Amino acid sequence: MYPTPVIVIALVVTVAASALQGTIGFGFSVISVPILTLLYPGLTPIPQLMMVAPLTVFMAIRERSSLDLRGAGWIVAGRFPGAVIGAILLANVSRRALDGLIAGVVLAAVIALAVGFSIKLTPLNKFVAGVLSGISGTTSAIGGPPLALLYRNEAGATLRSSLAAIFTIGVAINLTTLGIAGQIHRQDLMTALLLVPAVALGLFFSRYLTGRVEGESLRRGILIVSAFACIGLAVKTVVGA
Repeated sequence: MYPTPVIVIALVVTVAASALQGTIGFGFSVISVPILTLLYPGLTPIPQLMMVAPLTVFMAIRERSSLDLRGAGWIVAGRFPGAVIGAILLANVSRRALDGLIAGVVLAAVIALAVGFSIKLTPLNKFVAGVLSGISGTTSAIGGPPLALLYRNEAGATLRSSLAAIFTIGVAINLTTLGIAGQIHRQDLMTALLLVPAVALGLFFSRYLTGRVEGESLRRGILIVSAFACIGLAVKTVVGA
């Protein structure tokens, strides 16, 4: 299906991306999608959505006692219209243009938060973040930054478990929407099955990292990884992937 060197690199990238998400609550697609797109475009983005499902289920169970259930409800409510909008955009607008737009929105949010702007956890903000996450998750498989930026001032366990629960439901919504729209193919499923063992290995490593990343280091990590998401999407836009 893929050349052996491509498979090896893809497995290593998937392990690293899974360990990152298991540690700071998001980042799997932020790392894997840009790198694997440049490596071999057929590896992304839908296989990443498929692999995120078992990843987020495990994370939600692992720290379920810290879950912000009410906040997750508002965000999930926003993911429904966001996924529909994303599917419509994916069918009518070039992926290159969508990547550029998402990169611009996330970069603006990163800059605003870096200079001291704060986002309150109000129902409206949670719903809007859910819509944005649904759109970006459906079109590029990178739906984490809007939610991580919203929760960046919360404790690590709350951030990780809440985002995991939201992503679990959100990914189900996105995959269902993409399936109905005819955007999921057999190659996507085979790729996800090939790489999913690396997800389990990355999660195992994250158990030893979560206690080391908390407070200011967690907030800084969220901004850095979100900025990396912008760079990755910008690269995809420039190369026309």
